[in-house]
Amino acid sequence: MQRFKPKFWDHQDAAAGPFRAMFNFRSIWLQSVLLTAAVALVPLLFLAILDYQVSRKAVESEILNRTARLVSNTRRSIAFFLEERKFALQFIGLDNSAADLSNPERLQRILHNLRAGLGFWSDIGVIDLSGDQLAHAGPFGIANVNYADQPWFRETLDKGSHISDVFLGFRNAPHLVIAVKHAKENEPAFILRASLDIERFNDLLGQLEVSGQGDAFIVNRDAVLQTPSRYYGNVFERLPFALPPFSDKTQAVEMWDHQHRDVVVGYAYIPDTPFVLMVIKQKTELLSAWQRTRSRLMTFLGASILLILLVVFGVSTYLVNNLYLADRKRVMSLHQVEYANKLASIGRLAAGVAHEINNPLAIINEKAGLMKDLFIFRPEYGKDEKLLGMIDAIIASVDRCAAITRRLLNFARHVECNIQQVRLRNVIDDVLGFQTKEAEHRSIAIVVDIPEDLPDFVSDRGKLQQIFLNLINNAFAAMKEGGRLVVRARRLQDEPAIVVTVQDNGCGIGPADLQHIFEPFFTTKSREGGTGLGLSITYGLVQEIGGRISVESQVGKGTTFTIVLPLESCKPSGENHERSAGG
Repeated sequence: MQRFKPKFWDHQDAAAGPFRAMFNFRSIWLQSVLLTAAVALVPLLFLAILDYQVSRKAVESEILNRTARLVSNTRRSIAFFLEERKFALQFIGLDNSAADLSNPERLQRILHNLRAGLGFWSDIGVIDLSGDQLAHAGPFGIANVNYADQPWFRETLDKGSHISDVFLGFRNAPHLVIAVKHAKENEPAFILRASLDIERFNDLLGQLEVSGQGDAFIVNRDAVLQTPSRYYGNVFERLPFALPPFSDKTQAVEMWDHQHRDVVVGYAYIPDTPFVLMVIKQKTELLSAWQRTRSRLMTFLGASILLILLVVFGVSTYLVNNLYLADRKRVMSLHQVEYANKLASIGRLAAGVAHEINNPLAIINEKAGLMKDLFIFRPEYGKDEKLLGMIDAIIASVDRCAAITRRLLNFARHVECNIQQVRLRNVIDDVLGFQTKEAEHRSIAIVVDIPEDLPDFVSDRGKLQQIFLNLINNAFAAMKEGGRLVVRARRLQDEPAIVVTVQDNGCGIGPADLQHIFEPFFTTKSREGGTGLGLSITYGLVQEIGGRISVESQVGKGTTFTIVLPLESCKPSGENHERSAGG
């Protein structure tokens, strides 16, 4: 996770004051991600949900319409089948008298012709208005039967025709009856009654292609099965759930069956009959094709959302990280300006102090020289070696003070930008001159390994002094008593440059801190007053003069800073390098 964590994630700007929210880059990143993701995903999800609802309703509507069309077409076929048989009986009654039909041979011939022309006729009988069967033709040999107490007989007398439920009757076999009343002028009225096998219903329903593991069957209006059902029982068994409400039109509805399955029920009440045609389909099976399509669409939607989120996270992280780096550059530039102004002020102050000190030093030096000359010319003092030694000590101290002030003036003179021919050994000696007394006091050995034939190069002497002064000060701060500091310089063979190493045997830097060592305000010495600006400014100065800097360190063994300085060219002082102080 550390590899993917943005640079701004753990940033805390303690100096932001009341404007802290403007520099809370994690909050800015979070707001950017949420706002961009919301703008991108909310319309997409809204359209996806809307499309899902519309598509599902369209599919469900199409399922209901298809079921209704199937039921409607099948209802017409069944109604036509029954009407055709009823019209056949009406034609026979109009073409024959009761006496003609009472002839067994003629009645048998008529049954034969009916079977040959229309099929599915079981038997036929002629019944007078008292309910006695006058004649009968068929395989069951039903004779001397009176139907006066049968409901179908009374209904036929009242309405002129009757189509019965499927029942067993005297023959003990499932069948239905069609009866038609005939009344002619000057002839006795009679009823033609024919029995039909239900195999035609079974064949008609069996030929239906019912999708969704469907089932097609006929029930009567008491919910008793008239044809066998695949899922709900055999003939004469009661349907395990209630019939849909009556309607004179074909209907298709959704409901739950007795096993709590979501089903689509198409039904039609067949007019002038006790039959209700029903087609039942499993809704889950009907939606399976749409479910597969929906799964593919959901997969595509999920992949799209994931891609959008990745782009939003990536772009937001990239933009906020660049904003953070730009702010770091701004802060570093401000602190570099502040640091340069401080150095310039210190330089001017040092120059003023040096000039002020030089004047009394010159007087002291002249007075001491005059005193020595007077003592030499006077015999009583000329042989006093102790007195002359004290005067020589005063003159030597004055010379030493003069050397220090000259070095201070020399250093202050190069605070301002000054591109010139530079000898590296002189720059290092000037910087180390300020650390000589501290090195002697702490027993720190300083080794300078710079070849005499090392070529001069063009650079900013003031920036070089600041660079090496910062590095040497850091080395002194890291070392204990009796440390060792090595400054070594060599010319590179594969490029026109000089490589300088500043190596100490101090406490070293841990791996976790090493990657942040050049970042502004990063310090491991906050309790000792460290500001975290020295190395970041050093990094920026190296970049400004066209060089590069790197660091290697081991905890407990020491640290080595490596600086590569170009020989041929140097960037102008006013030109900032493109990289930030954080590398």
